Amino acid sequence: MSTAPPIADTHHSARIGALRRICSFPVMLCGLLAVLSVLTVRDRFNDPDMWWHLKTGEVIWTTHTIPTTDLFSYTTHHHAWTPHEWLAQVLIYGAYRWDGYTGLMLWLCFFSVLLLIAGYVLCALYSGNSKTALIGALTVWLFSTTGLAIRPQMIGYLFLLVELLLIHLGRTRSPRWFFWLPPLFAIWVNCHGSFFLGLILLGVFLLCSFFDFQAGSLVSSRWEPRRRRTLTLALALSTGALFLNPAGLRQILYPLNTLLYQPLNLSSIEEWKPLQLSDARGLVLLGILACLFLVFVMRRPKIFLHELLMLAMGAALAIGHRRMLFVFGILAAPLVSRLISTSWDAYDPERDSPAINAIIICLAVLIVSRAFPSRSYLATQIAEHNPGKAVEFIRSHHLRGPMLNAYYFGGYLIWALPEQPVFIDGRADLYEWAGVLGGFAKWATLQSDPNGLLNEYGVGFCLLERDSPMTQVMQLMPGWKLAYSDQASVIFVRSNGAALTALSR
Repeated sequence: MSTAPPIADTHHSARIGALRRICSFPVMLCGLLAVLSVLTVRDRFNDPDMWWHLKTGEVIWTTHTIPTTDLFSYTTHHHAWTPHEWLAQVLIYGAYRWDGYTGLMLWLCFFSVLLLIAGYVLCALYSGNSKTALIGALTVWLFSTTGLAIRPQMIGYLFLLVELLLIHLGRTRSPRWFFWLPPLFAIWVNCHGSFFLGLILLGVFLLCSFFDFQAGSLVSSRWEPRRRRTLTLALALSTGALFLNPAGLRQILYPLNTLLYQPLNLSSIEEWKPLQLSDARGLVLLGILACLFLVFVMRRPKIFLHELLMLAMGAALAIGHRRMLFVFGILAAPLVSRLISTSWDAYDPERDSPAINAIIICLAVLIVSRAFPSRSYLATQIAEHNPGKAVEFIRSHHLRGPMLNAYYFGGYLIWALPEQPVFIDGRADLYEWAGVLGGFAKWATLQSDPNGLLNEYGVGFCLLERDSPMTQVMQLMPGWKLAYSDQASVIFVRSNGAALTALSR
């Protein structure tokens, strides 16, 4: 007669097993990735676009309406605006409402950590090697440093990783995983325009599922009919889910509008410009492509059709637009992890050292808690990169607008000086549609008559960056007077304007 083990022993064994999983080598690596994330973003509380995202979130939160026209600038005349990131903006403001600037930094750390851990999990499952997956996660980290900031793209690119994870699980395990894609896209379309790339990737996987061939190292395997039908249905439902947004088709087509119908935005804004070899990440990108080519030539490993198409898409986007390096890292990481998976022994739970892992995990938690920036440190970052003192001067001296402001100051002014409509800010798409961006770009780069734009809009004072070319010109222009100056900003007022009681330097 067989006897069952005592219940107490079973519970004890279950607790021991749970502790071993919690203190496992992969969890320890995730802890180290969390440390890397926090150390990377602790000094990044200075993104100029954060502020207008924050203000838009506040408007939606307090009015319970989603704005579809411009509310913050006098130059656009309330031009129509596509609220393609409204849900992410509400989440950003929710973090601020919860705990001020500390809440915003927690938001940034939270999504930065999730991005790296999601990249690690994807690479570990895709390559079958929890050790080499670390290289894939570091690939995601390196290229993500172009865009780690308190901006909606953090959520969008996290969703891109989640999509790739769901597709992998649907391909290799149960096709029912595909049915998580439609709700993902329903949220994604309201957070960031990268949903369009996600939809294209779904189409790439569906297209590749029909082919079955091997041409040298290039391989494609036809999917079983049931799995392909499930993905087709998921793609159709995901497309339908995109219409669950406040602007309808206009919001769905917004990413195409950005890439095809905003030439000034793409050529004038630094992050949209083509990748330069002077950028260290650009050299790394070329190095990765060169190494992959050498691996294919020397070792002849299999590369799947969907991997080649994803790699080519990511490289093309990154070379064309610097900000798309983020996308390249996400798309390239699984392939990199798989190709090097045989160069390092796979993780063996039986040979793990839970005690050592636990010590490292505890150290990671300690480092994260110590590295998290204090309120005073966040305030210092804000003061160093934004015209806070200039705003105080404008208020205390009751300067009369309209105001012309530096492009990178616009977002902060929307948040810190809401009573004074801005001339321009980081929403370059809106200003291109309204016909403002081109004229301002020529004015700021001394390609037009300096008085032309100022007179056209009846500008009463200018808040400019101290080291901008126009600052040097305005000091020599008749009819304008330097009223304020600090290390970051200057203010010029018309000489025939209201008298100033003080001059601050």
